[in-house]
Amino acid sequence: MTPFLHFFNTLFRDIINVIWTLFKIMIPIILLIKVVEEMGGIVLLSNLLSPLMETVGLPKEMGLVWATTLLTNIYGGLIVFINTDMPLSVAQVSILGSMMLLAHSLPIEAAIAKKAGVNLSMTLLIRIGGSFVLAWLLHQTYQTGDYLNQPAVTLWQPDAVTDTSYLAWGIGQLKNFGVISGLLFTLKILKLFGIEKLMAVLLRPFLKILGISKEATNLTIIGITLGLSFGGGLLINEAKTGHIPARDVFTAIMLLNLLHSLIEDTLLILLIGADFNTIFWGRLVFSVVVISAISAGVRRLNPQLCEKYFYRSVVSVKR
Repeated sequence: MTPFLHFFNTLFRDIINVIWTLFKIMIPIILLIKVVEEMGGIVLLSNLLSPLMETVGLPKEMGLVWATTLLTNIYGGLIVFINTDMPLSVAQVSILGSMMLLAHSLPIEAAIAKKAGVNLSMTLLIRIGGSFVLAWLLHQTYQTGDYLNQPAVTLWQPDAVTDTSYLAWGIGQLKNFGVISGLLFTLKILKLFGIEKLMAVLLRPFLKILGISKEATNLTIIGITLGLSFGGGLLINEAKTGHIPARDVFTAIMLLNLLHSLIEDTLLILLIGADFNTIFWGRLVFSVVVISAISAGVRRLNPQLCEKYFYRSVVSVKR
């Protein structure tokens, strides 16, 4: 097999593996959402979350989108979003997208952070609290300056529903899967052209500001570009060997809680019409400022106090 054919064979196999893994996660979610919708659960949950969503300038129905994202992943939240068929402004979509980017997949990703030695309450506080704070700041900024009030254009837009049968609903979901498959292929091509390497060069100065050690820098960049699962997993392994101090692992994981999968997740939120500067640079600056403050505070606190409430060493943890 020629190198050219070997590359595309490997690329195709990787894409199939990613898509199959994604489908196994999303299909139960979609079916569950359909059941909840049929039973009137969407209206009930939206009413429970409406005060929070309305505080940041979003319709109460967007509460279900964020709740789905929190418990599952961004893909699941996007499925709910496109099925609400509710017109929003670019500002509103950018606020919702920022909340989804900062807080999603909590059951899985919080477990990864905990395994790296980070206190579970700190992870939940920084992700849920941080997403709400950023959303509120964006809402106040947009409202005061009257910015981004034009209607958002959703690039991933399902066809208008004329047939309400379950068969038609199923076919519609398959079309959405096709869009996701195309996006994943695009992401693989972007990685081929060295986007991660470019991101690494751009992000190194930010990591130095946070005081993240050289040993943890490369692993943190992997998490920022590829996702918390990748970077967090590597940090866990290094933390167990004792090569990286627990405080540095804590700072790196806290950063990854807010800033990970910077390429893929940003592209996903762009599909629903969000403003790029908001969800990319806004998220980046907010994350660096917040984690800089946390990192500076941790350095000034007694190490024993930090290990009790914020993080713990996992060197002695058995595999």
